[in-house]
Formats: sequence, structure tokens, C-alpha cells
Amino acid sequence: MPHPRRLGLAYDFRNPLNSGVSDPDLYSRLLAQIKLADTLGYASIWLTEHHFVEDGYMPSFVAAAAAIAAVTTRVEVSSDILLLPFHHPLRLAEDLAVVDNLANGRLMLGVGMGYAPHEFRAFGVDRRHRVSLLEEGIEVLRRAWTDDRFSFAGRRWRFDDVAVRPRPVPRPGAAHEGPPIWMAAMSEPAARRAARLGAHLLPHGRREVVLDPWRDELARLGRDPAAYRVGIIRPWLVTDDADRLWPRIREAERYRLKQYAQWFGEAGDQEMLGGGSAAGTRGGGWIPQTYIVGDADHVAGELARFAEEYGFTDVISWGAPPGIEPEVMNESHERFAREVMPRLGGSE
Repeated sequence: MPHPRRLGLAYDFRNPLNSGVSDPDLYSRLLAQIKLADTLGYASIWLTEHHFVEDGYMPSFVAAAAAIAAVTTRVEVSSDILLLPFHHPLRLAEDLAVVDNLANGRLMLGVGMGYAPHEFRAFGVDRRHRVSLLEEGIEVLRRAWTDDRFSFAGRRWRFDDVAVRPRPVPRPGAAHEGPPIWMAAMSEPAARRAARLGAHLLPHGRREVVLDPWRDELARLGRDPAAYRVGIIRPWLVTDDADRLWPRIREAERYRLKQYAQWFGEAGDQEMLGGGSAAGTRGGGWIPQTYIVGDADHVAGELARFAEEYGFTDVISWGAPPGIEPEVMNESHERFAREVMPRLGGSE
């Protein structure tokens, strides 16, 4: 597998209560950084989704993606991840088709089935139905974007003779019409499900659980794994003086991961709680997701080895950790684009 060709930045728009920054100000500054990333040659911008979090964790991928589409011209825009069981799939198909046209075909969609109990309670969704809601949601999206008119009858959704307009931007040669779909996987069943549904992969956890089974399942189905993309958040900080900024970023990461640990604990997900899919600090097969910190030579070397070892096509860093002013991170983003990106094959 060659070095990563697509290098991107991820955002959750979290605004800690003690930041001293208003939400409108933070949004404006994050959009300015995203616009800069577009000009620097980054390939993609990724947005996470969660709900009912005190610090404003981004709950609306569609709205944010539309805003990003309006201030950029090059980058792909995707979710990592959109929690599909909480979305009406027909309305989502319409909304995403509009955003895809605003972005002139630069939209992607990363989906997952969710795990945090408080979100299922708030939306009145039975957590036991999340797999079927995910699978049916993907089928409805693809039918809505592909068929001129379609009907659908499943366990969770039923539609009769509907036509979604506008259509997404055509993608000649793509396996499916509409924005490419990625799926998150934190278990072997999820990884094999992603392969069966022909989705690109966003793995979190142990390689032998969330990555190898996806490739095995694709091969079993007669599909070439090389035709699919596989991506992960593995953040970096390009600096010649780690002591200057790294302590602040480290504290921001502890703040970020504390929330995930709470949700995994509430969900009773002991394996993810013990290893920390977001932290990625555990050995024994866990795919690392910790920061790579150092000068350009160090970051380039570590990222190249990491991507080659696991076969990632897309590697993503955090644009602005929670509580850190976006502008503080710009020096690292600029140095990465100038000094590291060309050595990894660049972005497309």
C-alpha cells in the first residue's frame, strides 16, 4: 500500500464552557481555518456528530457541511460519523443531495449506528433497532440517489413511489450514485457489514477485529479491497518546540476523551472503555490514534510507516482541539502542508 494520498482535518466544534469564546465566534474562526486548509492542499474535512452535549458538540452535520461547501472549492466534506438511526433517511437523502450540489460533488457520508444511551433516549429510538435502522437507512439513501422513482418496505421504514430531487452530482464510474458512503466499525460484525454493503471503512479498535475482517469479507465477496478507501483519525503536530504547545493539546485531548469514556461506560461497552477507541493507547493490536508530535522529518516518517502498516488511504488530524484557539494550530497545519504532505505523495 502506498503512502497516504488523502490527508485531512477533522472538527467537532466543541466549545468548553470556560473557553471565553462565543459559539458564533468559534464557528467563524473554524470556518476561516477550514478555508485556509482548502487553499493549502488538504484533501478532506471531516465532521463528527453527537447530541445534547453541554459544550455544543456538533449535532448537525448537514448544516455545517453546507457552510463548509460555501467557503471551499477543493476539499471533500464528510462526516466521521453521522449517526444514521437518528435521521429520517428520505429527508436526509434530500438534504445531502442539496449539499452535494452546493459542493459540486465534493460530499461524502460516513455513518455509524451510535452507542450513547442518552441519545437514543432523547430521540425516542429503541437502541435494539440500531442495526436495522443503519442498514435500511443506507439502502434508502442509495435508492433515493439512484432510482428515478422508488418504493421501499422494510422493518423500520416504508415509502411508496417517491422521487428525490435534486439529484446528487453524477460520479461517472462510481459503484453507487450519490456521495460515497463510509461506515464506522468498532466490532467484527460491523466491519463485515461494511464490506457487504460496499462501504469504505472507518475502523476503531483492534486490527484483527475491525480492519482485517473487512478486507477478508470483501475478498470473500469477490471485491477488490484496493478499490475501497479506509481512513482514520491519527492526529499530528508539526513543531520544533513541543514544549510550547503540546501540553495544551494534551490537556485538550484528555478533555475530549473523558466524554467518550463516560458514554462507553454508560453503554456498557467494556472493551471500548478499556482500550479507548479514540485514545488508541492500548497495545496488542489496537490501531493507534494518538498524536504524532515532532518536526517535519519525524511526523512524515511516522505517518508513512503507520499508513503502510495498516494500509490506510486517508489519514486525518484534528483541526482545532477543544478549548484551543484555531489560529494556534495554523502554524502546524501550514508546515504539514508545506514540509510533510509532499513527502507522503501529496493529496488529491
